[in-house]
Amino acid sequence: MKIPFDPKSHPSWNSALLRACRRESTSFTPVWLLRQAGRYMREYREMREKVSLLELCRTPDLVAQVTTHAAERLGVDAAILFSDLLLVAEPLGFQLEFTPGEGPALSPTLDTAADVDRVRTVEPGALSYVFDGARATRERLPDHLPLIGFAGAPFTLASYLIEGGPTRSFEKTKRFLYADGGAWRALMAKLVPALIDLLNGQIRHGCSVVQIFDSWVGCLSPHDYRRYVKPYTAAVIAGLVPYVPVIHFGTGTSALLHDMREAGGDVIGLDWRVDLDEAWGRIGYDRPVMGNLDPVVLFASEDILREQTRRILQRAAGRPGHIFNLGHGILPDTPVDSVSRLVQLVHEMSRRP
Repeated sequence: MKIPFDPKSHPSWNSALLRACRRESTSFTPVWLLRQAGRYMREYREMREKVSLLELCRTPDLVAQVTTHAAERLGVDAAILFSDLLLVAEPLGFQLEFTPGEGPALSPTLDTAADVDRVRTVEPGALSYVFDGARATRERLPDHLPLIGFAGAPFTLASYLIEGGPTRSFEKTKRFLYADGGAWRALMAKLVPALIDLLNGQIRHGCSVVQIFDSWVGCLSPHDYRRYVKPYTAAVIAGLVPYVPVIHFGTGTSALLHDMREAGGDVIGLDWRVDLDEAWGRIGYDRPVMGNLDPVVLFASEDILREQTRRILQRAAGRPGHIFNLGHGILPDTPVDSVSRLVQLVHEMSRRP
Protein backbone atom coordinates (compact mmCIF):
# COMPACT_ATOMS: atom_id res chain seq x y z
CA MET A 1 0.00 0.00 0.00
CA LYS A 2 1.23 3.45 -0.84
CA ILE A 3 1.25 6.01 1.94
CA PRO A 4 -0.62 8.30 2.14
CA PHE A 5 -3.74 6.22 1.59
CA ASP A 6 -6.42 7.75 -0.63
CA PRO A 7 -9.92 6.52 0.34
CA LYS A 8 -11.44 7.67 -2.96
CA SER A 9 -9.19 5.40 -5.00
CA HIS A 10 -9.78 2.33 -2.82
CA PRO A 11 -12.43 -0.32 -3.69
CA SER A 12 -14.14 0.22 -0.32
CA TRP A 13 -15.15 3.72 -1.43
CA ASN A 14 -18.17 2.23 -3.19
CA SER A 15 -19.12 -0.12 -0.32
CA ALA A 16 -22.60 -0.10 1.21
CA LEU A 17 -21.30 1.70 4.30
CA LEU A 18 -19.63 4.49 2.37
CA ARG A 19 -22.65 4.85 0.12
CA ALA A 20 -24.92 5.15 3.17
CA CYS A 21 -22.59 7.78 4.64
CA ARG A 22 -23.13 9.77 1.45
CA ARG A 23 -26.92 9.10 1.57
CA GLU A 24 -26.77 7.12 -1.64
CA SER A 25 -28.99 4.12 -2.33
CA THR A 26 -27.88 0.67 -1.16
CA SER A 27 -29.31 -2.80 -1.81
CA PHE A 28 -29.43 -3.44 1.97
CA THR A 29 -28.86 -1.55 5.20
CA PRO A 30 -25.18 -1.72 6.16
CA VAL A 31 -24.39 -2.78 9.71
CA TRP A 32 -21.35 -2.67 11.96
CA LEU A 33 -21.25 -2.68 15.75
CA LEU A 34 -19.66 -0.51 18.39
CA ARG A 35 -16.98 -2.48 20.24
CA GLN A 36 -17.32 -5.37 17.80
CA ALA A 37 -13.85 -6.63 18.77
CA GLY A 38 -13.64 -7.21 22.51
CA ARG A 39 -14.02 -9.32 25.61
CA TYR A 40 -17.17 -11.13 24.49
CA MET A 41 -15.04 -13.03 21.93
CA ARG A 42 -13.06 -16.05 23.14
CA GLU A 43 -10.17 -15.34 20.77
CA TYR A 44 -9.81 -11.83 22.16
CA ARG A 45 -9.80 -13.08 25.76
CA GLU A 46 -7.13 -15.62 24.92
CA MET A 47 -4.95 -12.91 23.40
CA ARG A 48 -5.44 -10.65 26.42
CA GLU A 49 -4.15 -13.44 28.66
CA LYS A 50 -0.82 -12.98 26.89
CA VAL A 51 -0.64 -9.19 26.43
CA SER A 52 -2.04 -6.12 28.19
CA LEU A 53 -4.49 -3.79 26.48
CA LEU A 54 -1.77 -1.18 25.96
CA GLU A 55 0.63 -3.78 24.53
CA LEU A 56 -2.08 -4.91 22.15
CA CYS A 57 -2.82 -1.36 21.01
CA ARG A 58 0.90 -0.71 20.46
CA THR A 59 1.50 -3.83 18.34
CA PRO A 60 0.31 -3.25 14.76
CA ASP A 61 0.18 -6.94 13.78
CA LEU A 62 -2.00 -7.78 16.79
CA VAL A 63 -4.25 -4.79 16.10
CA ALA A 64 -4.72 -6.04 12.55
CA GLN A 65 -5.42 -9.57 13.77
CA VAL A 66 -8.06 -8.54 16.32
CA THR A 67 -9.76 -6.04 14.03
CA THR A 68 -9.91 -8.35 11.04
CA HIS A 69 -11.02 -11.43 12.97
CA ALA A 70 -14.01 -9.61 14.49
CA ALA A 71 -15.18 -8.23 11.15
CA GLU A 72 -14.89 -11.59 9.40
CA ARG A 73 -16.43 -13.57 12.27
CA LEU A 74 -19.52 -11.35 12.38
CA GLY A 75 -19.99 -10.64 8.68
CA VAL A 76 -20.33 -6.89 9.26
CA ASP A 77 -20.02 -4.24 6.57
CA ALA A 78 -17.07 -2.40 8.12
CA ALA A 79 -14.17 -2.99 10.46
CA ILE A 80 -13.33 -0.48 13.18
CA LEU A 81 -9.67 -0.13 14.08
CA PHE A 82 -8.86 -1.73 17.43
CA SER A 83 -7.48 1.10 19.54
CA ASP A 84 -8.46 3.25 22.51
CA LEU A 85 -9.52 6.88 22.59
CA LEU A 86 -7.18 7.58 25.53
CA LEU A 87 -3.93 6.64 23.78
CA VAL A 88 -3.49 10.30 22.86
CA ALA A 89 -3.34 11.15 26.59
CA GLU A 90 0.20 9.78 26.94
CA PRO A 91 1.92 12.14 24.47
CA LEU A 92 -0.15 14.95 26.00
CA GLY A 93 1.77 14.28 29.23
CA PHE A 94 -0.43 11.90 31.22
CA GLN A 95 0.25 8.44 32.57
CA LEU A 96 -2.33 5.92 31.35
CA GLU A 97 -3.11 2.60 33.02
CA PHE A 98 -5.93 0.12 32.66
CA THR A 99 -6.99 -1.33 35.99
CA PRO A 100 -8.74 -4.73 35.87
CA GLY A 101 -12.42 -4.29 36.65
CA GLU A 102 -12.14 -0.52 37.01
CA GLY A 103 -11.20 0.75 33.57
CA PRO A 104 -8.72 3.47 32.60
CA ALA A 105 -6.84 5.57 35.13
CA LEU A 106 -5.05 8.79 34.19
CA SER A 107 -2.58 10.80 36.24
CA PRO A 108 -1.82 13.49 37.13
CA THR A 109 -5.28 14.94 36.62
CA LEU A 110 -6.08 18.52 35.64
CA ASP A 111 -7.27 20.09 38.88
CA THR A 112 -6.67 23.82 38.37
CA ALA A 113 -6.35 26.30 35.55
CA ALA A 114 -2.58 26.32 36.04
CA ASP A 115 -2.44 22.61 35.26
CA VAL A 116 -3.37 23.30 31.64
CA ASP A 117 0.12 24.73 31.13
CA ARG A 118 1.69 21.29 31.53
CA VAL A 119 -0.42 19.69 28.78
CA ARG A 120 2.10 19.01 26.04
CA THR A 121 1.95 19.36 22.30
CA VAL A 122 1.85 15.91 20.72
CA GLU A 123 5.18 15.38 18.97
CA PRO A 124 5.23 14.00 15.42
CA GLY A 125 5.55 10.22 15.53
CA ALA A 126 4.27 9.86 19.11
CA LEU A 127 1.26 7.88 17.90
CA SER A 128 2.88 6.24 14.88
CA TYR A 129 1.94 2.82 16.26
CA VAL A 130 -1.75 3.74 15.81
CA PHE A 131 -1.11 4.63 12.18
CA ASP A 132 0.98 1.50 11.66
CA GLY A 133 -1.93 -0.51 13.07
CA ALA A 134 -4.29 1.11 10.58
CA ARG A 135 -1.91 0.36 7.71
CA ALA A 136 -1.42 -3.27 8.77
CA THR A 137 -5.16 -3.72 9.19
CA ARG A 138 -5.99 -2.21 5.80
CA GLU A 139 -3.50 -4.56 4.16
CA ARG A 140 -5.12 -7.56 5.87
CA LEU A 141 -8.79 -6.69 5.30
CA PRO A 142 -10.68 -7.66 2.15
CA ASP A 143 -10.63 -4.77 -0.30
CA HIS A 144 -14.41 -4.30 -0.25
CA LEU A 145 -14.54 -3.76 3.53
CA PRO A 146 -14.06 -0.18 4.82
CA LEU A 147 -11.88 0.48 7.86
CA ILE A 148 -13.19 3.00 10.41
CA GLY A 149 -10.76 5.08 12.46
CA PHE A 150 -11.76 6.99 15.56
CA ALA A 151 -10.89 9.40 18.34
CA GLY A 152 -12.57 10.87 21.36
CA ALA A 153 -14.22 14.26 21.01
CA PRO A 154 -12.56 17.19 22.79
CA PHE A 155 -15.09 17.24 25.65
CA THR A 156 -14.92 13.51 26.37
CA LEU A 157 -11.12 13.49 26.24
CA ALA A 158 -10.93 16.55 28.49
CA SER A 159 -13.30 14.92 30.96
CA TYR A 160 -11.01 11.91 31.30
CA LEU A 161 -8.00 14.19 31.85
CA ILE A 162 -9.85 16.10 34.56
CA GLU A 163 -11.68 13.22 36.26
CA GLY A 164 -8.82 10.73 35.97
CA GLY A 165 -11.20 7.92 34.97
CA PRO A 166 -14.87 7.00 34.61
CA THR A 167 -17.42 8.99 36.58
CA ARG A 168 -21.18 9.35 36.99
CA SER A 169 -21.48 12.93 38.19
CA PHE A 170 -18.83 14.75 36.11
CA GLU A 171 -18.51 17.07 39.06
CA LYS A 172 -14.82 17.84 38.52
CA THR A 173 -15.25 18.44 34.82
CA LYS A 174 -18.17 20.84 35.25
CA ARG A 175 -16.50 22.69 38.10
CA PHE A 176 -13.40 23.11 35.92
CA LEU A 177 -15.20 24.56 32.92
CA TYR A 178 -17.50 26.74 35.02
CA ALA A 179 -14.63 28.11 37.13
CA ASP A 180 -12.42 29.47 34.38
CA GLY A 181 -13.59 29.80 30.81
CA GLY A 182 -10.13 30.93 29.76
CA ALA A 183 -8.55 27.74 31.09
CA TRP A 184 -11.16 25.62 29.31
CA ARG A 185 -10.49 27.43 26.03
CA ALA A 186 -6.74 26.99 26.54
CA LEU A 187 -7.23 23.27 27.11
CA MET A 188 -9.38 22.97 24.00
CA ALA A 189 -6.69 24.81 22.02
CA LYS A 190 -4.29 22.00 22.92
CA LEU A 191 -6.65 19.07 22.42
CA VAL A 192 -8.23 20.06 19.10
CA PRO A 193 -5.00 19.96 17.01
CA ALA A 194 -3.96 16.67 18.63
CA LEU A 195 -7.28 15.06 17.68
CA ILE A 196 -7.17 16.43 14.14
CA ASP A 197 -3.71 14.95 13.64
CA LEU A 198 -4.76 11.61 15.15
CA LEU A 199 -7.79 11.27 12.88
CA ASN A 200 -6.06 12.49 9.73
CA GLY A 201 -3.17 10.11 10.44
CA GLN A 202 -5.59 7.20 10.51
CA ILE A 203 -7.09 8.35 7.23
CA ARG A 204 -3.66 8.62 5.59
CA HIS A 205 -2.86 5.06 6.67
CA GLY A 206 -5.97 3.19 5.59
CA CYS A 207 -9.23 4.46 7.13
CA SER A 208 -12.05 5.43 4.76
CA VAL A 209 -14.36 6.68 7.54
CA VAL A 210 -13.69 8.17 10.97
CA GLN A 211 -15.87 8.35 14.05
CA ILE A 212 -15.74 10.94 16.82
CA PHE A 213 -16.86 9.53 20.15
CA ASP A 214 -18.43 12.08 22.49
CA SER A 215 -19.37 9.34 24.92
CA TRP A 216 -19.85 11.60 27.92
CA VAL A 217 -21.35 14.74 26.44
CA GLY A 218 -24.90 13.72 27.43
CA CYS A 219 -24.12 14.96 30.95
CA LEU A 220 -24.42 18.56 29.74
CA SER A 221 -27.40 20.83 29.21
CA PRO A 222 -28.02 22.14 25.68
CA HIS A 223 -26.82 25.58 26.78
CA ASP A 224 -23.54 24.21 28.11
CA TYR A 225 -23.08 22.04 25.03
CA ARG A 226 -23.36 25.07 22.79
CA ARG A 227 -20.96 27.09 24.92
CA TYR A 228 -18.31 24.58 25.96
CA VAL A 229 -18.41 21.80 23.38
CA LYS A 230 -19.90 22.69 20.04
CA PRO A 231 -17.21 25.12 18.79
CA TYR A 232 -14.40 22.67 19.53
CA THR A 233 -16.03 19.57 18.08
CA ALA A 234 -16.81 21.66 15.00
CA ALA A 235 -13.16 22.71 14.82
CA VAL A 236 -11.98 19.09 14.86
CA ILE A 237 -14.39 18.10 12.11
CA ALA A 238 -13.45 21.15 10.02
CA GLY A 239 -9.79 20.13 10.24
CA LEU A 240 -10.24 16.66 8.75
CA VAL A 241 -9.72 15.47 5.18
CA PRO A 242 -12.85 17.06 3.70
CA TYR A 243 -14.25 14.21 1.60
CA VAL A 244 -13.85 11.44 4.20
CA PRO A 245 -17.15 10.73 6.02
CA VAL A 246 -17.27 11.57 9.72
CA ILE A 247 -19.63 9.79 12.13
CA HIS A 248 -20.45 12.01 15.12
CA PHE A 249 -21.59 9.80 17.99
CA GLY A 250 -22.62 10.45 21.59
CA THR A 251 -24.77 8.87 24.28
CA GLY A 252 -27.58 10.48 26.25
CA THR A 253 -27.79 13.12 23.53
CA SER A 254 -31.50 13.25 22.70
CA ALA A 255 -31.62 16.92 23.79
CA LEU A 256 -28.48 17.77 21.80
CA LEU A 257 -29.17 16.29 18.36
CA HIS A 258 -29.85 19.57 16.53
CA ASP A 259 -26.70 21.11 17.96
CA MET A 260 -24.67 18.00 17.14
CA ARG A 261 -25.82 18.30 13.55
CA GLU A 262 -24.68 21.91 13.50
CA ALA A 263 -21.33 20.96 15.07
CA GLY A 264 -20.79 18.69 12.07
CA GLY A 265 -20.44 15.15 10.91
CA ASP A 266 -21.77 13.41 7.84
CA VAL A 267 -23.57 10.84 10.01
CA ILE A 268 -25.12 11.42 13.44
CA GLY A 269 -25.00 8.42 15.80
CA LEU A 270 -28.02 7.70 18.01
CA ASP A 271 -28.17 5.77 21.26
CA TRP A 272 -31.18 3.59 22.16
CA ARG A 273 -32.87 6.17 24.40
CA VAL A 274 -34.59 7.86 21.47
CA ASP A 275 -36.81 6.49 18.69
CA LEU A 276 -34.85 6.48 15.46
CA ASP A 277 -37.56 8.05 13.27
CA GLU A 278 -38.31 10.83 15.74
CA ALA A 279 -34.61 11.62 16.17
CA TRP A 280 -33.96 11.51 12.44
CA GLY A 281 -36.82 13.90 11.86
CA ARG A 282 -35.30 16.39 14.28
CA ILE A 283 -31.83 16.04 12.78
CA GLY A 284 -33.18 16.26 9.24
CA TYR A 285 -33.55 13.49 6.69
CA ASP A 286 -30.81 15.06 4.59
CA ARG A 287 -28.28 13.87 7.19
CA PRO A 288 -27.57 10.12 7.56
CA VAL A 289 -27.98 8.50 10.97
CA MET A 290 -26.52 5.45 12.69
CA GLY A 291 -28.16 3.26 15.30
CA ASN A 292 -29.77 2.35 17.52
CA LEU A 293 -30.43 -1.05 19.12
CA ASP A 294 -30.09 -1.40 22.89
CA PRO A 295 -27.01 -3.64 23.43
CA VAL A 296 -28.88 -5.65 26.08
CA VAL A 297 -31.30 -6.91 23.40
CA LEU A 298 -28.44 -9.20 22.33
CA PHE A 299 -29.07 -11.20 25.52
CA ALA A 300 -32.76 -11.72 24.63
CA SER A 301 -34.47 -14.53 22.74
CA GLU A 302 -34.36 -14.88 18.97
CA ASP A 303 -37.96 -13.63 18.76
CA ILE A 304 -37.20 -10.46 20.70
CA LEU A 305 -34.01 -9.84 18.71
CA ARG A 306 -35.94 -10.22 15.47
CA GLU A 307 -38.77 -7.96 16.69
CA GLN A 308 -36.43 -5.20 17.88
CA THR A 309 -34.35 -5.32 14.72
CA ARG A 310 -37.46 -5.08 12.55
CA ARG A 311 -38.76 -2.17 14.63
CA ILE A 312 -35.65 -0.09 13.99
CA LEU A 313 -35.58 -0.91 10.29
CA GLN A 314 -39.26 0.02 10.01
CA ARG A 315 -38.59 3.35 11.69
CA ALA A 316 -35.81 3.99 9.17
CA ALA A 317 -38.46 3.31 6.48
CA GLY A 318 -35.93 2.39 3.81
CA ARG A 319 -34.62 5.95 3.55
CA PRO A 320 -31.10 6.24 2.15
CA GLY A 321 -28.55 7.05 4.83
CA HIS A 322 -29.33 4.58 7.62
CA ILE A 323 -26.45 2.59 9.12
CA PHE A 324 -27.59 -0.07 11.58
CA ASN A 325 -25.64 -0.23 14.82
CA LEU A 326 -26.08 -0.58 18.55
CA GLY A 327 -26.82 2.45 20.69
CA HIS A 328 -23.55 1.78 22.53
CA GLY A 329 -20.87 -0.91 22.66
CA ILE A 330 -21.29 -4.69 22.85
CA LEU A 331 -21.26 -5.77 26.50
CA PRO A 332 -18.56 -8.20 27.72
CA ASP A 333 -20.84 -11.22 28.38
CA THR A 334 -22.81 -10.96 25.15
CA PRO A 335 -23.23 -14.29 23.29
CA VAL A 336 -21.20 -14.17 20.07
CA ASP A 337 -23.86 -16.11 18.19
CA SER A 338 -26.43 -13.43 19.02
CA VAL A 339 -24.17 -10.76 17.59
CA SER A 340 -23.62 -12.58 14.31
CA ARG A 341 -27.35 -13.39 14.17
CA LEU A 342 -28.16 -9.69 14.46
CA VAL A 343 -25.98 -8.94 11.47
CA GLN A 344 -27.73 -11.67 9.48
CA LEU A 345 -31.15 -10.34 10.44
CA VAL A 346 -30.31 -6.79 9.40
CA HIS A 347 -29.10 -8.01 6.02
CA GLU A 348 -32.11 -10.28 5.48
CA MET A 349 -34.79 -7.84 6.62
CA SER A 350 -33.42 -4.82 4.80
CA ARG A 351 -32.66 -6.45 1.44
CA ARG A 352 -34.10 -4.36 -1.37
CA PRO A 353 -34.73 -5.38 -5.00
